[in-house]
Amino acid sequence: MFAFATGTIQAAELDAKFIRESVVPALDRWQVPGAVVVVVQGDRAFVEGCGVRTVGSTEPQSADSILPLASCTKAVTVALLASLVDDGKLSWDDPVRKHLPEFRVSDPNVDALVTVRDLVSHRSGIKGHDLLWYHAPWNRDEVLRRIEKLPVDRPFRGSYEYSTILFMAAGKVAENAGGKPWADLVRERITGPLGMDSVAFSTADPKFRKSELMIGHRRAKDGRVSAVPPYETTEPNAAGSIHLAARDLVPWLRFQLARGVHGGKRLISEKNFDEMRRPLNPLAPDANLQAFNPDTVQLSYAMGWLVYDYRGRPVVAHGGMIDGYRVQVTIYPKDNLAVAVVCNVQESKVSQAITNILADRAMDLPTKDWNAILFAAAKREIDGKAAEWNAIAKSRRANVPTTVPLKELVGRYVDPAYGEAEVVLENGKLIWKWSSFTVELEHWEGDAFRITSGFLEDRFLGFRVGKDGPESFQFEGQTFQKK
Repeated sequence: MFAFATGTIQAAELDAKFIRESVVPALDRWQVPGAVVVVVQGDRAFVEGCGVRTVGSTEPQSADSILPLASCTKAVTVALLASLVDDGKLSWDDPVRKHLPEFRVSDPNVDALVTVRDLVSHRSGIKGHDLLWYHAPWNRDEVLRRIEKLPVDRPFRGSYEYSTILFMAAGKVAENAGGKPWADLVRERITGPLGMDSVAFSTADPKFRKSELMIGHRRAKDGRVSAVPPYETTEPNAAGSIHLAARDLVPWLRFQLARGVHGGKRLISEKNFDEMRRPLNPLAPDANLQAFNPDTVQLSYAMGWLVYDYRGRPVVAHGGMIDGYRVQVTIYPKDNLAVAVVCNVQESKVSQAITNILADRAMDLPTKDWNAILFAAAKREIDGKAAEWNAIAKSRRANVPTTVPLKELVGRYVDPAYGEAEVVLENGKLIWKWSSFTVELEHWEGDAFRITSGFLEDRFLGFRVGKDGPESFQFEGQTFQKK
């Protein structure tokens, strides 16, 4: 734990004691071993390690840990783009192909119109397709090449489809416009000037110190929490690969509160700093979104940030999640307050609960039991998903056999975007091999099979069998044709 204090402020002041007394019971309520909390309030800053390093341990969670930013990296990439816009090297509304000539989209109209702004506001109409990057064996350039083969499923500039792979394309745009690799540009223009010396741009970066990395955990279906290996990023990824020491979140948060100024020097113009936060893409207010944001009227995506209202206050925020971790970075620009929380269990909303508790105190708002409110919302979400799965399981016709013997389903299949997959038969069971995944297929009904374990557990493959035998299978909406 350490704190800085260089002046006084007028709002209700936070202190290390209140932060710890708020965080520790929250971790206990959510059954999360530990968290690192970074708070900037006016001239004061706190970096607190709370709880324990790993489940079953008594070793305290250190405030000096190396933390993943995960998708909060996206805001760093947009800050880089804003810097390049300031220098006249690109415009937000440049066609993507002006800076990335090889970029293509399957829909010709979208292909002709898609801009840099569209990439970083999630309004292309292309769904996320996270499996094209998550644990994928191919590099970034291969991921970008495959975008051309993906369908445009939703209205262009009329829908919100969160896409990490399109943010990867935005990173490539920055590289080509800036004339250097993304990581070098970020270091020169953003993290270097801010003094964020610990930043590592991938787990292969010499600055990445695995021994000091916060230990991540996952929660199993039965509720048990166990440590998991960190997600390896062999190359920098503009959508999510930054790691840094907790203390280096302080200058980043101060830079956000100062609207692009650090140490008296402006790094991003007011015009483009405000442009990053301009609402562009409203999110539909469904019941689940409202349950987790009960004091919010409208939530929209800007560029690299969500912008919304919280109890009458404007908020700029973003979350992140990667194997074993949950990240939340929240800026309250009118209240001179910023909060970052990284917790070491992936499946938890404790970061949001902690953020709300600290914000209410700092802004002198009536207290709410955010642990109870958000825990109840999370339970309803889990129960809803369980009910959906039970309905699927109840309708299963397990006694309906495949239309052909299992050995006839064996072979190689290919999808234009997802590439080649192989189905083999081992010990009477079908095994599916694709990307870095090798999983067993359980017969579900007819020619449909369920994946039984790992990250893809409970997803389905459905084979199509014609008069001459198996022709294809469907997975995640993609059609793999038999070779």
